[in-house]
Amino acid sequence: MTIKVVLADDQALLRSAFRILVDSEPDMEVVGEASDGAEAVRLTRETGADVVLMDIRMPGTDGLAATRLISADAALADVRVVMLTTFEVDEYVVESLRAGASGFLGKGAEPEELLAAIRVAAAGEALLSPVATKGLIAKFLAQGAGSGDNAADGGYGAARLEALTVREREVLVQVAGGLSNDQIAERLQVSPLTVKTHVNRTMAKLGARDRAGLVVIAYETGLVRPRSE
Repeated sequence: MTIKVVLADDQALLRSAFRILVDSEPDMEVVGEASDGAEAVRLTRETGADVVLMDIRMPGTDGLAATRLISADAALADVRVVMLTTFEVDEYVVESLRAGASGFLGKGAEPEELLAAIRVAAAGEALLSPVATKGLIAKFLAQGAGSGDNAADGGYGAARLEALTVREREVLVQVAGGLSNDQIAERLQVSPLTVKTHVNRTMAKLGARDRAGLVVIAYETGLVRPRSE
């Protein structure tokens, strides 16, 4: 199946470069270009896009607001947003994940990284830029977490985890560590299909759109603590 991609960036030259790169791949195509967030949301709805490459800073409706609109639209539940940013580690990255993005990538990434990001996002995996370590992401997520009850900050209080089984919590911890289903299966000595089932049930119980959402919840509830290194 062909992955349908919408490009959202206020720089026409950059969009053109991305279009050439994406359209050169046999398994993906650019179905729309937007210069602001509002246009990106419209095109996402009209084209049936699978993945949106979304610039964070754009005039008018910015990438964060557009991502929130996409995440809040039930008809776009299967759409994955990858945020593009010049500065890969800042508060906007965390806000992107909280807004519902599947991950982020620096604009200076290699072509292979960008193409891999699109495929990873389309597959429903969490995408964290190689430059930004999970520990640093965790550090930002933990800011303001306080006791771990964040009802006013996304509604992911620690009490939400009570709906999970012991095994689902174990899987959630591994997902937050950036492990794939195969890696989790090997570590927990179960089948990848079993892990996939646990991940899907955990997302359903916690109201997460994808694995990136699970990463956010794991840190904001205090289930996983940020590393100090």
